[in-house]
Amino acid sequence: MFDIPTLETARLRLTALSARHFDDYAAMLADPTSTRWVGDGEPLDRGHAWRSLAMLLGHWQLRGYGMWALERKDTGEFIGRVGLMNPEGWPGIELGWMLKSESRHHGYATEACAAVLDYAWNQLHAQRVISLVRVGNEASDRLAERLGGEHIEDMDFCGSYNHVFAYYPPYRESRRAYA
Repeated sequence: MFDIPTLETARLRLTALSARHFDDYAAMLADPTSTRWVGDGEPLDRGHAWRSLAMLLGHWQLRGYGMWALERKDTGEFIGRVGLMNPEGWPGIELGWMLKSESRHHGYATEACAAVLDYAWNQLHAQRVISLVRVGNEASDRLAERLGGEHIEDMDFCGSYNHVFAYYPPYRESRRAYA
């Protein structure tokens, strides 16, 4: 089994998703405000949430990176998921996030995603990371921009139209050299 590292920020712990997160994870995926901008936009039942959790854990085994459970350090509460994905057929390593509705607008996604990008640059030595943000998801557009993402193109992907934001390591000489 692949050992998933734990990352910590001032307020958050990024830790391996596990069975102890499942009830909260399933509730998040059953919330239409959480799933509106991902996949087909529909909420997931518990069976599909279980398969989603298993896929995210398997991604770590296959790629050596993936999604973390996002917890508040002060309470241990599960507040979402954040991490890197690159399933077969994806246009690159993608930084993605999803927070429970009550955990949005507290800066948690920005804080967690900054830690994930730092991990991508310093542990994976990635030369570029992208975010696919469905057109109309203005909150995620703003988050990608706060993280330093550059809107490089729009693309039809998996049945929806997306803005593609690219992030580059802080030590690179030219952004376009890695595009």
